[in-house]
Amino acid sequence: MSQRALQRKHNVTWRTVRSALDGQWPEKRKTPRRRESRLDPYKPVIDQILRADLDAPTKQRHTAQRIFDRLVDEHEAVETTYPMVRAYVKDRRPQVRREAGLGPQAAFVPQTHLPGAEAEVDFGELHVVLSGKLTRVYLFSLRLSFSGKAVHRVFATAGQEAFFEGHVHAFRVLGGVPRCQIRYDNLKAAVERVLGFSRGRIEAERWTMFRSYWGVEPFYCRPGIEGAHEKGGVEGRPR
Repeated sequence: MSQRALQRKHNVTWRTVRSALDGQWPEKRKTPRRRESRLDPYKPVIDQILRADLDAPTKQRHTAQRIFDRLVDEHEAVETTYPMVRAYVKDRRPQVRREAGLGPQAAFVPQTHLPGAEAEVDFGELHVVLSGKLTRVYLFSLRLSFSGKAVHRVFATAGQEAFFEGHVHAFRVLGGVPRCQIRYDNLKAAVERVLGFSRGRIEAERWTMFRSYWGVEPFYCRPGIEGAHEKGGVEGRPR
């Protein structure tokens, strides 16, 4: 391949391609330098306050606002701001509890699945070249958790009718419906509202009727990136 073709294929500059061609081994990755923060000198003080709070009654523990006030009053930390302190306390407080053996440790439990029991669904946008023009379309994917067999269908819109049609197509191709549950994002075609941080959901009425007819048992993942790990099989598939 020519150097220009390599640039287009890997979406890099000509300097990167030239360096790769000239060097026998790739260069060592440089460790990025951590940016210093105006809060750094006061982080040990905040940690000490958070550790002392472990033995204090609940109503006497420091809020982020109280910690900020103490930094200003007792340590003259006038160059710090409340948002800086609040963000650090939010991340650091659970870490201090775990270090003291009081909080839950982060862990990953390998998933095991029975044949035909569970599946995962993803419905997201995709760009394809259609008649020579880059066009946005929407890809419905249903993947069986045990075998990894997946069914895909592309739609022009992400409407509820396309969401339903994708299910019907997948069930017909697979010859049935998973016996236990199907994992979903909190997409608008199925969920009208997420109830706090719980698993509770207020479903769209038409979706409730549709899944009841087909005997679909939904499992709604947590919002955000944490929820993506709960259906990593379909999320990890290349598009």
